[in-house]
Amino acid sequence: MSMINYASREINCKIVYYGPGLGGKTTNLEHVYAKVKPDTRGKLISLATETERTLFFDFLPVDLGTIRGFKTRFHLYTVPGQVYYNASRKLILKGVDGIVFVADSQVERMEANQEAMQNLYDNMAEYGYDLTKMPFVIQYNKRDLPNASPLADLQGALNPGWEITDVSRQRVTADPFRPGEHLVEQLPTGEWIERAPFFEAVAVTGDGVFDTLRAVSKLVLKTLA
Repeated sequence: MSMINYASREINCKIVYYGPGLGGKTTNLEHVYAKVKPDTRGKLISLATETERTLFFDFLPVDLGTIRGFKTRFHLYTVPGQVYYNASRKLILKGVDGIVFVADSQVERMEANQEAMQNLYDNMAEYGYDLTKMPFVIQYNKRDLPNASPLADLQGALNPGWEITDVSRQRVTADPFRPGEHLVEQLPTGEWIERAPFFEAVAVTGDGVFDTLRAVSKLVLKTLA
């Protein structure tokens, strides 16, 4: 979890981009790295596997203010998308403060998305983390492609919601990122459910990339306040 550096008066937070192989995780980080001010970011580190790269860099956003007088430095990571790199995935998740799941919107990638989502839940559970109780957002990438799945299908498969049994939390809660949408609502069957915030994106052009990052960053900062 977040680490405090008293010497530099910084709180260091770890955000991990998770998802299927070649879904756009690396593209997200490359876009962010290219757009943040050079004097606020660390070195971009790239570890190449046979089919893709795992990236890491840290940066200090200048527009998010301070927490109890401490600036917040975000360390962004991607994980290898291929299943046979699961040991690396688990290692990168250790100490995570926030998760971005980058889904590939293409119809033929739905099964890969579902496998990656289940793998995320399984790996988080091994560390004793409850994904439903921590900063977690979903990005539906490649929305510009002609074979992109309808948003409703992606939501149904990857973000159907988890049941809320705590009566004090059983109230309709608006989605602060999508007007007219709700993160917490009651189903016609009576159950109360909560869904993760989600964003549509075209990472190769940068559309939705910073919306996704700002959302997960704000959720992380909320846990620190």
